[in-house]
Amino acid sequence: MTDADDKTPATRREGEKLQKVLAGTGLGSRREMERWIESGRVQVNGKQATLGDRVRRNARIAVDGRPIDLAPASKTRCILYHKPVGEVCSRKDPQGRRTVFERLPKLKTGRWISIGRLDYNTSGLLLFTTDGELANSLMHPSSNIEREYMVRVMGEVDEEMLQRLMEGVELEDGPARFTDIQPGEGEGINRWYYVVIMEGRNREVRRLWESQGLTVSRLKRVRYGEVFIPSKVKSGQWIELERKEIKSLYRMAKLEMKDIQRGTVKEQEAMERQFGKRVGSRPPRKGGRPAR
Repeated sequence: MTDADDKTPATRREGEKLQKVLAGTGLGSRREMERWIESGRVQVNGKQATLGDRVRRNARIAVDGRPIDLAPASKTRCILYHKPVGEVCSRKDPQGRRTVFERLPKLKTGRWISIGRLDYNTSGLLLFTTDGELANSLMHPSSNIEREYMVRVMGEVDEEMLQRLMEGVELEDGPARFTDIQPGEGEGINRWYYVVIMEGRNREVRRLWESQGLTVSRLKRVRYGEVFIPSKVKSGQWIELERKEIKSLYRMAKLEMKDIQRGTVKEQEAMERQFGKRVGSRPPRKGGRPAR
């Protein structure tokens, strides 16, 4: 059964897929929740859960014996984080590497949910929200949201290669292509490009270039839909999204926008200290492609 089938009347009576409900609480991705279910960590109404279970919103769900609150978020909070190279997007890393969650403001209730992921060697724009429904809708394959990257490519690039990358090439997990390629700075075998993809498959940008015998030496995400990474937000820093940006995320997700919850005064102060600004000042936001 597809995710589209979740909207049929019969399915609403049966409930939603357990892994989807768990992912909506911000515990992790659907794939990760499937692994938790298979490993026996999840219980539903006092019984061991199995992959394929469906649950209603009044179900009693526990993970590792601890009850999980299934109530949907009544308000939303969204921030942008400039991920450095060398951080992982999981909440905990078995190898002890720094995670993207460590620098984010701490929440008294709820949790930050990453909208998509960036791999260990990729930097740039990463969005977080407290609304699991928003995150899941934006990450769904049917969302078709533009993601723009700035990429430095090593190797000789010709027009035929660029044409193939625009028309589509076959990767191990299916066909893929860039919807736009714009040249940046550089000459010879080290050249920058701005590329746009409509999916969030694992290492897709790197694998597309590698399919042409080229090497990606640097990769940075600079845009997600209508949200650009501001040039003032340096590596390791975060910023609250403006209302118009949050509104655009809900529009892309085809969801009704929820009331916006802002951070505490201390969090606002911490955010502004990152930019060397006095508390209470609000520097102007700028869109467009940032400088390297």
